[in-house]
Amino acid sequence: MGAACSPWSLSPGRVRGSGGGGGWDGGMSQEEFMNKDQCILLDTDDNVIGCSSKKKAHIFSQLAPRGILHRAFSVFLFDHDGRLLLQKRANDKVTFRRVWTNTCCSHPLHGYTPTEVDTPEDVKSGVCMGVARAAVRKLEQELGITPKQVDINRFKFLTRLHYWAADVVTHGKNSPWGEHEIDYILFYHLKQGETLNIKPNPEEVDEVKWVSLEQLESQLGDDTLKDKDGMKMIWSPWFRIIVERFLAPLWWKDLKLTIRTDKFQDNKIHRFDCTPEHFGGAGKAEAWLNNIDQDQGAEEAKEG
Repeated sequence: MGAACSPWSLSPGRVRGSGGGGGWDGGMSQEEFMNKDQCILLDTDDNVIGCSSKKKAHIFSQLAPRGILHRAFSVFLFDHDGRLLLQKRANDKVTFRRVWTNTCCSHPLHGYTPTEVDTPEDVKSGVCMGVARAAVRKLEQELGITPKQVDINRFKFLTRLHYWAADVVTHGKNSPWGEHEIDYILFYHLKQGETLNIKPNPEEVDEVKWVSLEQLESQLGDDTLKDKDGMKMIWSPWFRIIVERFLAPLWWKDLKLTIRTDKFQDNKIHRFDCTPEHFGGAGKAEAWLNNIDQDQGAEEAKEG
């Protein structure tokens, strides 16, 4: 499988130079990116076993009910006052279009120099430069936040989350699309006086906004909220679960503690199924990861 992997190169018309202030012009379409991007394929312990096109990795079918497990990252970028930057994914996106989610969520890719592939040793050290490089690349591609505006060494890696979700809310109950990822969580906190020049790429992002924890919890709990276009506000399945299990009760309570210390950093892979509304899809996928966690817990108890 690894032999089929090929280096990825950025279309010269896609993103203007990193020193040129962002700016978007033509370049590759979302479908072209799906075919060309090479996702990093994994076993359930986050060991790299090969790579494949982003499209193939995200197809849910009878043969692959949850697609192919691959590596991802999620950036949570906070301003100095502790507000989180959210984005609404564009309607042009192939998967999970029009959903509100964290600042940036995407994939480290095979074939880059310097590499975007982190090793088990990187995870143990707590310094995952591979996903940090991918985060810098995607912050520019999606939000026009140039590399000069962020310090790659200030990304705080916290943990890994293994989840899956069929994209049935936006594509219907027999959706051929979904996510199945081991997601590396990255925090970034702006210092006093730092600001960002944000220029969203309309093919990637429809809208952005800054929210406090209280505002976010209120919005997540209100099913009557609508977007500017009058459509019901919907949230990405991974973001809702992260907020409820980790972000609200733990990580966001004290950002300085979370970012400046290793209190919440671990070498674990936290596993969870999506909520039932994201079961199904073309592969008719049902609950699975919660059962794995229970089995692992039982084994650990026996060993103890």
